[in-house]
Amino acid sequence: MEQKDISAGIKKFLWEIRLGAFLVGLSCALFYIHFAIFRQGGFIRLYLLYDIAFIPVQILVISLIVEKVFAEREKTLMLRKLNMVISTFYNAIGTDLIRDLMTFGIGPEKISQDLVVKQDWTPRDFYAKKKTLAEYPIIFDSRIGDLEKVRMRLIEERGFLLRLLENPVLLEHEEFTDMLFAVFHLADELSHRQSVTGLPETDYIHISTDMKRAYLALVTGWISYIFYLKQNYPYLFSLALRTNPFDKNASVIVK
Repeated sequence: MEQKDISAGIKKFLWEIRLGAFLVGLSCALFYIHFAIFRQGGFIRLYLLYDIAFIPVQILVISLIVEKVFAEREKTLMLRKLNMVISTFYNAIGTDLIRDLMTFGIGPEKISQDLVVKQDWTPRDFYAKKKTLAEYPIIFDSRIGDLEKVRMRLIEERGFLLRLLENPVLLEHEEFTDMLFAVFHLADELSHRQSVTGLPETDYIHISTDMKRAYLALVTGWISYIFYLKQNYPYLFSLALRTNPFDKNASVIVK
């Protein structure tokens, strides 16, 4: 495999040398034709000097402007790929997991009321919801919901979560990566227990803390995800509104 890579590199290097030699030769040939026709050696020397003097400006234009354009385009493509992964996560497990974890929260009603996203929400609205989310006085109790259901869901989706963590694209999105780690940690905690019934109170408190961390990270990421859809994909945003886990009246049926 390494020999093939080295061979491919040598071939590419030789191809670049041949291309460079061809272009230099073509330039010399064109200068010669110009001289043969017009006999203007002084003009050729003046033009050649002018061209050489302009090279630093060309380098400046290429390095500062052209490269910036390509970098922005690459960043846009990377962001698109990243949000495709995020969309896959929330469609596959994220939204359902938010619904499951909500049943363990004491006082999540205010969150639900504030996150019934509307079509006319502005960027300021989304930013305000994310900023105030951490201030909600929400308490989690792992004993008041169906903990086994959450455990089984996370065990079933463990492979999917692992594949997401292995995706190099996610390194570009710190918020989503942190959220995945929070969810994956909760999955580890629950999967390492043979049963989630009859646990000591201290263990239930520990699991409650992990659930709250995962829940807040999931909701924060969901707000960012919905905002991106509103800005870039109105048809996906429409579906997200009709499947909003915080809207009790949400219906996928278009009315």
